[in-house]
Amino acid sequence: MLWKLRARLGYLVARRLMSWRAAVGHPRLWRWMEGQFARRAALGDRGAQSFYGHMLYFRGQGLGAKQEGIRLLRLAAQAGDAKAAYQLGAISLGEHASHGPDGVEAARWWSLAAEAGHPLAAIRLEQLYRAGGHGLAADPVQAERYKALARTLGA
Repeated sequence: MLWKLRARLGYLVARRLMSWRAAVGHPRLWRWMEGQFARRAALGDRGAQSFYGHMLYFRGQGLGAKQEGIRLLRLAAQAGDAKAAYQLGAISLGEHASHGPDGVEAARWWSLAAEAGHPLAAIRLEQLYRAGGHGLAADPVQAERYKALARTLGA
């Protein structure tokens, strides 16, 4: 129980230090901060998985960091994090060494994000279903459904 509290406090301190440029630029302190993010994400904290997953995917060094970022984003999205689900949809449409664009996978992640209240995911789904492509057939009915959802979400 005490180790969970320690992990939570360390994570909160590390998140606070992210706003200080000197802390982010200090190599030893940065390694400690990354350790706090990784520990909290490993404990299953959805917010930490999303935050650290985004950080690894966009700022990590090498393919291993990107893959770990995607894994953490996937865990967060499956736990209901709309931002992580949206990002996985965008990643699914990108060109990567391991796979090409996958419209079906993007639609799956974006629908999770849209149902969780992410307005941009609803807009992207509407565009994807209207145009089709990347293995996904055009579907005007679904496009209108997500257009209406985007309007209700404030987009």
